[in-house]
Amino acid sequence: MNRLLTLLFLISCSSLFGQNIKGIVVDSKSKQPIEFVNIGIVGENVGTVTDLNGSFHFVVDSKYDNDTILFSTIGYSPLLVKVSDLRKNIDRKILLNEKVYEIGEVVIKPKIFKERTLGVTTKFKRIAAGFKDNILGYECGILMKNKKTAFLKTVNINISYCSYDTIFYRLNVYKAHGELDFENILREPIYFKMPKELAKDGIQIDLQSKNIVVEGNFLITLEHVKNLGEGSLNFCAGLTSKTYYRKTSQGKWQTAQVGVSISVVADVEK
Repeated sequence: MNRLLTLLFLISCSSLFGQNIKGIVVDSKSKQPIEFVNIGIVGENVGTVTDLNGSFHFVVDSKYDNDTILFSTIGYSPLLVKVSDLRKNIDRKILLNEKVYEIGEVVIKPKIFKERTLGVTTKFKRIAAGFKDNILGYECGILMKNKKTAFLKTVNINISYCSYDTIFYRLNVYKAHGELDFENILREPIYFKMPKELAKDGIQIDLQSKNIVVEGNFLITLEHVKNLGEGSLNFCAGLTSKTYYRKTSQGKWQTAQVGVSISVVADVEK
């Protein structure tokens, strides 16, 4: 008998002994607010994402006072601030410096590439997994098995169920350094927004203009960065792959024994 398998991603974002920390993240030069900055204690499920005005607030238990909070976003250098120092900072204005990317030496060699589809492509809706709650910083995705160079062309996502009127997510691309060790390789953020009527038959994101090149295994995720109100988003899923996810910004990566339907079309070196 077919059964609906729903993977629920849950996290408690408050604590009885916690204190709500508020602030704003701005560009150090222009003093303009920076939207959708990831904020959290590395390896812990304590964090959030700034809103469109660069503002943030989240609850941090006093047991983390000697830990540091990492502020990070694509295009800016990451910043570490001790929890206790952030509590003392009345202004709580966090200044991030724009990141300067160094262009490495380019070596051109004759190579042969072949278009391939990596990841999970199932459109079976009876098995589903995804975002049950409106939790900022929650992200999930699929590890793409790749041995050589890959030029990413399109990302395809198959939706099982969506109750939001409009979806808005950030697409992240991480290079895999180890089993649960990933580095975001994007130099500019990739967002997509669409009404659920258009998303129900699947989502395709064109990456060709982004010139994203990956060496070896890489992880592609969707991240919940904007308050969408009450609702949920579930993807079609399969049982032959694993979903990689973390419950909030800077949290610890984990895996679940069901693979959300996210795939990528890429030109892969033969």
